[in-house]
Amino acid sequence: MIVEQLIFTVIAFAIFVYMFFRMIRNNDTTYVVVLVLEAVGIALNFVEVLFRIKLNMLFVILKYMLSIILPIGIIILEKRNMRLYEMIYLQKAKLYAFLGNHKKAKQALIDLIEKNPNSYKAHKMLAEIYELEGGMRKAIDEYVQAIDLNKKDYDSYYKVAELLHHLDKKDEASEMLFNLLKKKPEMCKASELLGEILIEKEQYKEAVNVYQDALKYNPVSYELNYNLGIAYTMLNDFQNAKTCYEKAAEINSLLYNAKYSLAEIALIYKDLEEAEKRFLEAIEEEELSADGYYELAKIYLIRGDKDTAIKYINTAIDTNSKKIVEKVKKEPIFIPIMAKISIPFNLEEPVQSEQKLQEKEVKAKEHLEEMSEITRNLSYHDIKLLKKNVFSRGKKMEKEIQVQEQETQKERQD
Repeated sequence: MIVEQLIFTVIAFAIFVYMFFRMIRNNDTTYVVVLVLEAVGIALNFVEVLFRIKLNMLFVILKYMLSIILPIGIIILEKRNMRLYEMIYLQKAKLYAFLGNHKKAKQALIDLIEKNPNSYKAHKMLAEIYELEGGMRKAIDEYVQAIDLNKKDYDSYYKVAELLHHLDKKDEASEMLFNLLKKKPEMCKASELLGEILIEKEQYKEAVNVYQDALKYNPVSYELNYNLGIAYTMLNDFQNAKTCYEKAAEINSLLYNAKYSLAEIALIYKDLEEAEKRFLEAIEEEELSADGYYELAKIYLIRGDKDTAIKYINTAIDTNSKKIVEKVKKEPIFIPIMAKISIPFNLEEPVQSEQKLQEKEVKAKEHLEEMSEITRNLSYHDIKLLKKNVFSRGKKMEKEIQVQEQETQKERQD
């Protein structure tokens, strides 16, 4: 026991002296707390020696924790560039943030940055708080500081691009994302956001290129396959769009937007059986149900089944009278059954629910509906020519994309 106490005293005192000189050298009074705790542990040992009493297990553990384990833990963290005052400020900020006091959390972080401008964690945490509060420009500044201190902080790279996108700075956001994907091509969310920006800018070929690159790393991503289908749709490459929508529907059968798109493509190619099947699946989605019943009514009129057509068109009107009645009045195909369509005197807006379709989805949906109307009166021979032209255009686009990929690889090598 005496030997153990002697060894403890030597080690504890050596650590105490080391921490004291560290405080002097760094001119950092935060070490005072650690020195006081160490002194308490050493005092417990002296009490045990002087009065020749045996401390119970709780006090033994306490003296080792205060005098040896705690300071050694701090030394190890400092060797990893985590200074004591930085740890204290960060913990204060985390505590305030947890309690919902963002003002004090920000102040703790700002104080830390004033003391150490190179604190990566302080800049990152301050950026996250600014973002949470809606201060997007301040958040961008702090994320940029974090990136400067840690070049491999790809999440902050993405955050800057995302915030720039929210500020409608599409060019700056896309440039950030292109640079990010050169460094981390497998980052799926970066590809999704870049593709979305390119679609917003109507740069559909570039979006196709981005989504195809991303699918090499994430082949079973619903979002990538579905968004690639949208890009192909806007390029009128319906054959490739169909392949992408089918893959998306296979990955997630509960998301019905891809099924509605497949139904419209089937109409374009005069595959009424496939179109009916897909529309019946799509009407499970509340936001698509009125349009789905409307399209089913048209399919049955083309087949000559007026009774079923009347049933479906009246269901569509019951679902969304204002939208569907306007479409019916503009569509000549309904003239033979107009007398049996139940058009209400007061056209009511449907009960507003959360809109699930994004702008790009609405745009692609309307484009497909327009194309199905244009192609409805084409002959089957014309449809075959359309398929052939689309296939040729798809092959041409594939070659263009391959050339772009080769040029990109050369640039990376240079």
